[in-house]
Amino acid sequence: MSMATHIGMVVFGYLLGSVPVGVVVGRLLYGVDPRTAGSRNIGATNVTRVAGRKAGLITLAGDILKGTLPVVMAMALGLEPLWVALSGFSAFVGHLFPLFLGFKGGKGVATACGMFLPIVPLPLLISALVFAGLVAVTRYVSVGSMTASVALPLFIYLTGGNREYVWIAVVVSLLVIIKHRDNIERLLRGEENRFSLSEKRR
Repeated sequence: MSMATHIGMVVFGYLLGSVPVGVVVGRLLYGVDPRTAGSRNIGATNVTRVAGRKAGLITLAGDILKGTLPVVMAMALGLEPLWVALSGFSAFVGHLFPLFLGFKGGKGVATACGMFLPIVPLPLLISALVFAGLVAVTRYVSVGSMTASVALPLFIYLTGGNREYVWIAVVVSLLVIIKHRDNIERLLRGEENRFSLSEKRR
C-alpha cells in the first residue's frame, strides 16, 4: 500500500472528525446551538442537556461513528496497526480541534470510543463499565470519562493489545484530561453539573 494511501486515511480521519455533529444536530433539528448554552460543549452530554435526549443520542452515535469509520476503512485497506490507529486518532484530533469550528471542539470521549471499538473491543468494554459505574454513583460524566480514559491503556496492555494501541491510548487519555481541565476546576470548587437524562425532554 502506498504512503499516499496511508496519509490520505489520516487526512480523511481528521476531516471527518472535524464535522461538528452536535452543532449540526442542535441547530438544524432543534434550533439550539450547544456552544451557547449549558456547558457550551458540542458533545452528547451538553446536547442532551440543552436539546433533549433524542438529540443527545443522535450526537453520540455520530461522534462514535466519526472514530469508527476511518479505522474500519484503514483495516479494510490492510494498513499496518500503527496506521490503523493513526487513522482513528486523527478523527479524535479533528473532534478536539475541528477545522470547521476554528479549531475549538469537544472533549473527544465518544469519538475515542468509536476509534477503539474495532481494534480493542474488550478493553473498551471494561472501560465503558468503569465509566457507567462511576457516572451511576457520582452523576458526574466528567469523572467517568476521565477515569475510563486513563484506565483504557492499562486494560489494552493487560489484555495483550498491540503496543501501538497502548501508546495511542496513553496520548488519547492525556488529551482527554487536558480537555477536561475546566471540569476539573469545577469539581474542585464543587460546582460541576451533575448529569440527568430528565433535565430536558423533547
